[in-house]
Order: sequence, then structure tokens, then C-alpha cells
Amino acid sequence: MKRYIPMLDWITRYSKDDFRGDLNAGLTVGVMLIPQGMAYAVLAGLPPVYGLYASLVPLFIYAGLGTSRHLGFGPVALLSLLVLAGVSEHAEPGTDRFIQLAILTAFSVGVVQLLMGLLKGGFLVNFLSHPVLSGFVSAAAIIIGASQIGNLFGIAIPRDSAVYEIVAVLFSNFSDINIPAAATGLGAIALMLIIKKIRPAVPAAITVVVLGIMAAWLFNLEDRGLRIIGEIPSGLPVFETVAVSLSDITLLWPTILAISFISFMESIAVAKAIATKKGYKIDANQELIGLGAANLAGSFFQAFPTTGGFSRTAVNAQSGGRTTMSSVISALLVAATLLFLTPLFYYLPMAILAAIIILAVVSLFDYKEIGFLWRNDRKDLVLLGITFFVTLFAGIEQGIIAGVVLSVVMVTFNSARPHTAEVGRIGDSRIFRNINRYPDAVTSKDVLIYRFDAVLYFANTEHFEQTLEDRMSEHGDALRLVILDASSINDIDSTGMHVLRKVIGNLKERRIHFVIAGIHWPVRDKLQKCGIPGTMEDQSFFLDIEDALKYYHSEILADAEKSSENATHTN
Repeated sequence: MKRYIPMLDWITRYSKDDFRGDLNAGLTVGVMLIPQGMAYAVLAGLPPVYGLYASLVPLFIYAGLGTSRHLGFGPVALLSLLVLAGVSEHAEPGTDRFIQLAILTAFSVGVVQLLMGLLKGGFLVNFLSHPVLSGFVSAAAIIIGASQIGNLFGIAIPRDSAVYEIVAVLFSNFSDINIPAAATGLGAIALMLIIKKIRPAVPAAITVVVLGIMAAWLFNLEDRGLRIIGEIPSGLPVFETVAVSLSDITLLWPTILAISFISFMESIAVAKAIATKKGYKIDANQELIGLGAANLAGSFFQAFPTTGGFSRTAVNAQSGGRTTMSSVISALLVAATLLFLTPLFYYLPMAILAAIIILAVVSLFDYKEIGFLWRNDRKDLVLLGITFFVTLFAGIEQGIIAGVVLSVVMVTFNSARPHTAEVGRIGDSRIFRNINRYPDAVTSKDVLIYRFDAVLYFANTEHFEQTLEDRMSEHGDALRLVILDASSINDIDSTGMHVLRKVIGNLKERRIHFVIAGIHWPVRDKLQKCGIPGTMEDQSFFLDIEDALKYYHSEILADAEKSSENATHTN
């Protein structure tokens, strides 16, 4: 049972010290989660109370099934933006239909992630490369920030406006900026930055929420055009069956897949980072089960898609959290808020929520990765740039599609043109290295030692043939032996077998011997089943290159010399 419910592993050893750490961390994260949850619900196009609903049941479920002891679970900015972008194509944000589809999205995401976890599908997220993901997230950060400009400055901006359109509206309507809204929002950003700098232990978000509510109430800022949240329904969310419709799922399928993958990647990235620092391990497939179950169960209690967030996870770890009990405590604080404190948020300015969102997503813009790739890998920088600009100017879904396509193309391209090398002997040792890296490595004109550093399969067989032929051409007519260093070939498919048979046949016609060194047994078994050893020399497989060379000098050259002597005597 402990394997499937990780909480059972630590709950039997739970101590007072653990509880003290979890209590402090849980309360701290809960205080962050309340304003953030409402802000992210607004970002997703939902009433603020749905952010609190999404911060309740999913936390309890993940606490029992997740393997990260510190993951700050709940609504996050990126998923909220994906919900808004995907669902708003089929319903007006804030309407009952929109809420229904957002909850259905959470349900479907839960099913997908749960199935992926049960089927050990965690490896699938590896098809989104880090540069592509970084480009997408950086562009999304700008889109999220820009989407809040209307709330921050009190200007009416259409929800589906592109970033450049939002900026244009802001400047063209500069005189219409609502001064109380701008002062409240910009002041909140400045205050949170100051608190973070001089008193990082103080919950900055809740501080500006309290001050914003007081200011709006004391100075009656609502009458001066400042938008406030207004009445928030009190009480816990009730169990409701999700209205599952195949036609709706078909409409939402791109959004569901995008959220399923991206939420897992965001969650697993931060979970692994914290786990490494704290000295424990994360099970990727169990994490998928935990995420899926949390979203699935949450959807029955009016939650939209949730995952682990960067900032709350860091705060949880820094505040002394030791187990997922801290998530339970955070959820209990949210429950207490829903039961008793929602009237206090009536005067909360929308500009405050916009400020919280903007400051939260600033850290998502990955400028460090851009600098790293500029110095180390310009090809990956191009991938980042393409994904970034497609997302920024074409849209969220288009950016995701571009990212996935680019990742798959790069995986295919790199595997189709793997590294190859001619190797030579280092001094008098049995060590052989790439002659381009080790210019002093010893080679000979009559022997080519060729290394292929990849699986030999249909996509790279042409590269295998061409690079081998190029290396052979450099040796010229003196070439007598080709040794394939197969130590890096850990698999071969049927196309690879056909090409290998073709190469052996061509070399035979040219009276060039061909042997294989360092082959893995599973690969050798495949070659034997298809009869390739029968087309080669009597002794064609060797443990290493040294053994192959010894065989060449003791057998092949010796036989050639005998043949030459016999020919001379005959003449």
C-alpha cells in the first residue's frame, strides 16, 4: 500500500518536530494561497471563489498520493492562462457554460494524467525539450502580465487581445487610466518588492490584500471607479457530478493535452529540484497518479486544473515543511476562509489581484536560459526563439503545437545524424580515441576503425553508410580492414540490419574485410537471427578493438603473405 499511497510511508514515523515544521509551512503557504488562488481564478476567466475551491480538495488528494514532501499544490498562473485561452474559444469567460467547461477540463486532465501514471508514461514529457519549454513559458509570462494591464490600470481591454494590441490600447487610452486603480496596483507591486527585499519572511501578498481592502473601504474607492471583487459565496464546495460530454471533450482536447503535459512538467521540475536539496527521491509515475487523482477528485468539487507551483513550493521548503501534512494544513486554512472569512474580501480591489499575478509571473521569464544558450548552444537558442515568438504573436495553443513539433523534429534530426568517429590507438595502450580529439592517436592506411555513437535504425542508416564511405575514401586503395566499433550501438532495427548486410556485401566485392568489435549481446543476437554473421568472416565478432587488430595481424595478413609467396613460387 505504501507504494501507491506514499503518505503511509511517513505517517507512521510522524513526530512533534515534523508537525511544528509542517504547521509553520502550511500556514505560511496557506496565507499565500488564498490571494493567489483568487487571482489565478480571475486570470482563468472564473469567479474568484473558484480559486479557493481549487485550493481545497486537490491539496488533500495530492497530500496522500504525491511523492514530493514540499510541493506547493494548487492553482498556478500558467495553467490559468491555458484554461482561459482554450475554454474561451467555446464560451464567454465568467458564464455558467465557461465554468462548466473549465471543470470538465480539470476532470479530463485528471483522467489523462492518471492513465499516464498507471501506464508508466512519465517518459513522454521528455519530448518537450527544455529550450522549447523555456521559450513557451517566457512568452506565456509576458502574455499573462499583459492580460492584467486592464485590471491594473482600470482600462477596458478585450480578453482575446494580443500583447501588442493591449499595449496599443493602453497608450491610445492613456488619459482614461483610472488613477485609484493604477495607484493601488502599482503601489501593491512596489510594496511587495520592498517586503521581499527587506522582510522576505513576511507574506507580501496577504499584506497588500489587507491594505488594499482597508484602503478601498475607508476611502470608498469603488465610487471612484475602482473595481472590487464584490460578494464571494461562503461555504465549502459541494460534491457535484461533472457533466461529461464527448462533444465538449473533443472541442477541448488540445487544451486538455497541453495542460496535462505542461502541468506535469512544471510540477516535476520544481519537485525534483527541492527533493535533490532535501535528500529524497521523486517517483515520476507516482507523481502523475497524484496529479491526476487531485485534478479528477477536485473536478467533482468545482476545481479547475491545478498543479505544483514554483513560488509556493520554495516557500514551503524554506518555512520548515517536512511532509505533505503542510498541504493538508494549507487546505484547512482555505476551508476556514471559505466558511468564515469570505465577507472580508468584498472590498478587495481587482488591481491588487492583477499586481499579485504580474509579480508572480515575472520569475517565469527565463532570461538566464537565453544567456546560457547564447554562450553554449545557438541551435537550441533558435528553438527557444521560434517557440517564444510563435506563442507571443500567434497564441498559446499555437505555441504549444510549435514547441511539440520542434521538439520531435529535433529529436529526429539529432538521431538521424548522430556522432561518428574514426578512432586510433593512444600510444602503446589498448585505448582507442577519436582522432579529431586526439591528433596523436595512431592509425594506419590499411585499417579503418569506425565508431557509430547511436542506435542503428531507419532514420540514420543513410548517415551510417555515407560517413563510413567518407572515412573509407580517406584511406584509399590501401584499405584492407574495416572494424566497426559497436560499443555505442545498443539496438538495431530491421532497416539497420538490411543496410549492414548491404555494407558487408559491398566491402566483400572490394576485397575489404569487415569485423565488429564491442557489440552488445542483444544486438548480436538480432544479427545472428537474421543471418548476418554468415555473410562475414569465420571470426567476425570481437570483444574489443585490440582483439580485432590481433586477429587481423595474425590471421588475415599472414594468409595474405602466404598467398603472395605461393603466387611467387608458382611464377
